Amino acid sequence: MPPEKRINMQIDTKENIIMENLIKGYMDFLDNNKTERRCAATVVETAIANGYRNIDDVKTLKAGDKVYYSRMGKTAILFNIGSDCICKGMNILGAHIDSPRLDVKQSPIYEDTGLVYLNTHYYGGIKKYQWVAIPLAIDGFVFLTDGTKVDVRIGDDPQDPVFTISDILPHIAQDQMKKTAAEFIEGEKLDLILGCYPAQNKADKDKADDSEPSGKDKILAILKDKYGIEEEDFASAELEVVPAGKTRYLGFDKTLVLGYGQDDRVCAYTSLIAMLESTAGTRTNCCILVDKEEIGSQGATGMDSMLLENAVAEVVFRLGLDNPELSIRRALANSYMLSSDVNAAYDPLNSSLYDKQNSSFLGKGVVFNKYTGSRGKSAASDANAEYLALVRGQLKSHDVTFQMAEMAKVDVGGGGTIAKYAAKYGMQVIDCGVSVLSMHAPWEITSTYDIEQAYLGYKAFLAIK
Repeated sequence: MPPEKRINMQIDTKENIIMENLIKGYMDFLDNNKTERRCAATVVETAIANGYRNIDDVKTLKAGDKVYYSRMGKTAILFNIGSDCICKGMNILGAHIDSPRLDVKQSPIYEDTGLVYLNTHYYGGIKKYQWVAIPLAIDGFVFLTDGTKVDVRIGDDPQDPVFTISDILPHIAQDQMKKTAAEFIEGEKLDLILGCYPAQNKADKDKADDSEPSGKDKILAILKDKYGIEEEDFASAELEVVPAGKTRYLGFDKTLVLGYGQDDRVCAYTSLIAMLESTAGTRTNCCILVDKEEIGSQGATGMDSMLLENAVAEVVFRLGLDNPELSIRRALANSYMLSSDVNAAYDPLNSSLYDKQNSSFLGKGVVFNKYTGSRGKSAASDANAEYLALVRGQLKSHDVTFQMAEMAKVDVGGGGTIAKYAAKYGMQVIDCGVSVLSMHAPWEITSTYDIEQAYLGYKAFLAIK
């Protein structure tokens, strides 16, 4: 249904109610899962509620079985076993659940002239200036040496304090304003204000009190009281600084969503729901949600690892197939995959950066991107035309609205996705996701219609026989 018809429809239909619930669920997902660990935990919890079992607890598998594979609390891979041998390939939806942010350093708290700061290191491709003078939250976990896992989440509850990074007032920022946008906020200055404890003026006191704790000590005392954390425990913490606040509808007509982390949780959520609502036919269905994409997919929880191969090996073992090594290779090589990742939406205010005829637009459906990468398709997988014809036909047969696009003009640049890491197995893979405006900003913009079409498109893809 085109967006203009859906917007003006006054009578609630079953389809409209389903889509409204999809968008509401998506917005709740963004608000409750601002880190990759929380995303993975929610995915596993939701999968269990929908009949999936931990593959570690399963000895054998057969057609119709549903299992999940999760590692290090940052990934989740779901399998619904088909009736054909897995060697004939799977239908795979793959998205990433990490997003650009600021990470807290290992020795982060310091004090300077009464202000107490939290030292950070930015993660992924950000415009540093976008992170100053806005409300920020701290979200993540601290792991103590006795095995205790401490949950830290502060800044999103209306009763919580928030944090921020200060900026220079324009009256004295003449030198700053002469610098390029990449230079005028240095990475080492992206430190959060945690509190203000000006030193006592000893001249006004009858007796100097050298035992007065410092501002840093007072902040550490608060952390000790609230969370049981010592300063040394930051060495084994994974704390992330994210925008504080809730996802909201954008615009009078509420056809847009404004929220943090939509790259790539918009595709992760729609892939997950499509997977949970689908039943495998002849081909095994798989949904893989991975970490580390924003920093190149390296690491044990990234797509450029043995993660997917190891997960498939566990499935093949429990299926009892002969020659398991060859079965794993064939299962991967014969698979179809949608790299469910976002694409840059055409920006009318910066039209010179785009090839308008080959751009994706908000509100015009899910986007196929045959190749990503940058400048001469560097770091792209470049999907085969035959495969693109197959998936186009599948979405058309299910009345899914889609568009074809690239990211920007050829010489402007671009970015890679997890597609190239899937392609190394020999499988057919193409990027297919939602258009995003203000991508990688603290608050990103998507279209509710595109979210709906992504969900419908992923369900159609999983039905390929």
